[in-house]
Amino acid sequence: MTGTDPKKAKRGRTLVFKIISVAVPFCLLALLECGLRLFHYGHDLRLFIEYPEDKNLLYLNPDASKRYFINQKNATTGNVEPFRKTKAPGTRRIFVLGESTTIGYPYFHNGSFHRWLQYRLARTFPEQHFEIVNLALTAVNSYTVLGFAREMVDYQPDAVLIYTGHNEYYGAMGVGSTEQLGGNPAWVNALLRMRSLKIMQLGADLYQKMRSVYADGQNDGTRMQRMVAGQGIPYQSELYRRGVEQFRSNMHAVLDVFSRKRIPVFISNLVSNERDLRPFVSFPVDSTRFPDFTRNYKVAVDYLKAADSLQAYHYFKKAAESYKAHALCNYYLGKLEFARGNVQAVREYFSKAKDLDGLRFRAPQEMNAIVGQLVASHSNAHLVDVQAVFETHSPGGVIGSELILEHVHPDLKGYALMSDTFYEALKKARFIQPEAHQEMSFAKLQQSMPVPAIDSLGGIYKIANLKKSWPFNAALEQDSVPVETFEERVAFDLAHRRITWETAMDQAYNHYIERKNYREARKIVESLILENPLDAALYNQSAMLSGQLGDERNALFNFQKAFHLAPSFETARYLFVLHLKMDEPENAIPYLDYAIRNNTSGLNLAAVRTLVQEVVALRAGFPSDSLNASVLRRIAAAYYQMDNRDGALRYARKALSLNAGDAEALRLVTMLRQGGHVQATAAH
Repeated sequence: MTGTDPKKAKRGRTLVFKIISVAVPFCLLALLECGLRLFHYGHDLRLFIEYPEDKNLLYLNPDASKRYFINQKNATTGNVEPFRKTKAPGTRRIFVLGESTTIGYPYFHNGSFHRWLQYRLARTFPEQHFEIVNLALTAVNSYTVLGFAREMVDYQPDAVLIYTGHNEYYGAMGVGSTEQLGGNPAWVNALLRMRSLKIMQLGADLYQKMRSVYADGQNDGTRMQRMVAGQGIPYQSELYRRGVEQFRSNMHAVLDVFSRKRIPVFISNLVSNERDLRPFVSFPVDSTRFPDFTRNYKVAVDYLKAADSLQAYHYFKKAAESYKAHALCNYYLGKLEFARGNVQAVREYFSKAKDLDGLRFRAPQEMNAIVGQLVASHSNAHLVDVQAVFETHSPGGVIGSELILEHVHPDLKGYALMSDTFYEALKKARFIQPEAHQEMSFAKLQQSMPVPAIDSLGGIYKIANLKKSWPFNAALEQDSVPVETFEERVAFDLAHRRITWETAMDQAYNHYIERKNYREARKIVESLILENPLDAALYNQSAMLSGQLGDERNALFNFQKAFHLAPSFETARYLFVLHLKMDEPENAIPYLDYAIRNNTSGLNLAAVRTLVQEVVALRAGFPSDSLNASVLRRIAAAYYQMDNRDGALRYARKALSLNAGDAEALRLVTMLRQGGHVQATAAH
């Protein structure tokens, strides 16, 4: 036998030792990971989890945002909008992605644009079910949108709506945020994916605890203050460019995710308050390099304080000629040009002032250009031009306080316009194809949308409180909001988190019912329906209130929704009675058949069905026999026998319109008005 080569054996042992030395740390990490999982350390960061009240439903995991925040104190939670694990046939499922505007701040509930859209779609397509699930969070940006998109794409979305971009610098993982892991999007996204590992969560927790020891008050103030690392990011600086490229890279990846699955995406450009919000930060100008600017700007400000707009305008112009990159100078020139009616100059100055603002809470116009470029490069993407619509509804075409509450969040009119712009984009893409006679118009939506006064006032109080804090206390005028009426008191408590939204709605409903104000009580119930669209009891409750108000069409709509979710004899009975009362016997038959199969009342519904079939047969020949008073009287008699007095009176009057002397029809009308009884033969 040939002996083993000692050198080869030594090299082999060395290789084994190297492999072991490399493998041991990984084995230890794997064991640690298994141990942490065994003891349920950390958070479940999946996007969706089972809904506690119904295991057949999923909802947005309250801990899903923790992946994107280093300091868990800053992590935010979103809406609770359960949807079915298994999508029902015919259901159109729409997911919504974005940040605070997208979730509807400061209204959050039925002020948000997706709730306006939800209400309109439900009434335009009463036979179809739409699941609109809002996954937006406050204080996040395109990193969260991308992370959510990657998970959400597997949950059978039929369309995705996106509004994001204002938080790109200071939102979680933004280049100017305290919550960042680095400036390279590829590196950050790789680390974010790894944060589902318990070891990564342990490391982040230990880092945060060590950091808090030396933070020295960094956790003080509002979340907005805690999230901002650098309060000055100059226009076109390296940090500015990194923020823009971060947005471009992440949103390109988002659209790629949906493009691969051929899912239509409706992405909006961004709107902000340009006309009525002074720039937060104007960087000082070097008076040595630009002495003319410093001198002229100071003179201009003095004239402005003295209300001499002509001289102020003259000196601001001279200042801008020597230095064009001062945010506040451009803003003042925009204001003065607005007063002079110079539309083109107004837009240029205000847009420039926003872009030059060193505190980047408003997305620069460049990001809207990126949205347009991304839509053009992805066949599945559709531009939702909210900016153009807002400009159309703004004086001088420049967006201000008539649509924006502070810097970026719309008021109720603004959210309504956002919803209409998304709705029209869905129509243009033929994702929805409403029939003209059934479609709810935008004017009707504005009139009917159930946003209770408490929700509206609650938003006003939140904004009034926000304006008192940094950075708005110097940029916006303070509002004085009274707290006197019942609605104002409840809204004030809601805005200051003394009560929950559900408690506020409960108090309001009881208040209105006690005062027999059924219209406002119904608005409360309909707002609860938008919050809980799978609750059949709420639809029944709204239908009953509609009955009190004599609104039969709305009662019918809500009873149909209730029946679809939870069929019952009582709901079926209401439905066939309403259809008959509204002279729709064909539509009554399916509910009548259900009621017969599930009859718990002892009523002789078979006899009613026979009469309904008789009316259907008589009506079938009615267009060609419209002058036959005998047919009209027979329909009136059939309706009367089934105790449908409205229908009986309608057809008896039609018979009289053909012959005012028709004794039988006249006797029937007289008896119906008096509430008496008529022999069955009288109408034959």
